Amino acid sequence: MTNLEKARWLALLVPAALLAGALGSQYLGGLYPCEMCHWQRWPHYAAVALALLSFSIRGPLLVRLAGVAIALSGLIGVYHAGVELGVFEGLTQCSSAPRAASGADLLNEIMSAPVIRCDQVQWTFAGISMAGWNAIISVSGALLILWLTLNRLRTATA
Repeated sequence: MTNLEKARWLALLVPAALLAGALGSQYLGGLYPCEMCHWQRWPHYAAVALALLSFSIRGPLLVRLAGVAIALSGLIGVYHAGVELGVFEGLTQCSSAPRAASGADLLNEIMSAPVIRCDQVQWTFAGISMAGWNAIISVSGALLILWLTLNRLRTATA
């Protein structure tokens, strides 16, 4: 397997795994995302799409773009983890978790939805929040993906 193929697979699997963890914790674990959690997901969605497309359109460009999208999510995760730790000032708005709409009394459902603050940690593993883990895994994965695609250039021209 070439370095570009490894990078292509990483560009698909890293964001897919992180999205699976985020969506699983939301829908199976009952952890509602705040606004910044959603911000971290969007670049991962883009990275998955770019990585899938890179299997059809060969070359390093789409893999690199996926790597950049993964890095962007990681940088948002760094900021979010900083907000959770009080290093950065967070948002003034909070998110409300959506409830299943029954249609009976939409206003009561909206008013009873829990408010999710971006500066409060809902879950940790080894003392690191989900935003922190996203930052660590995303930035590390993105650097590896980009290094593998650049390493391919060096070996191709040598």
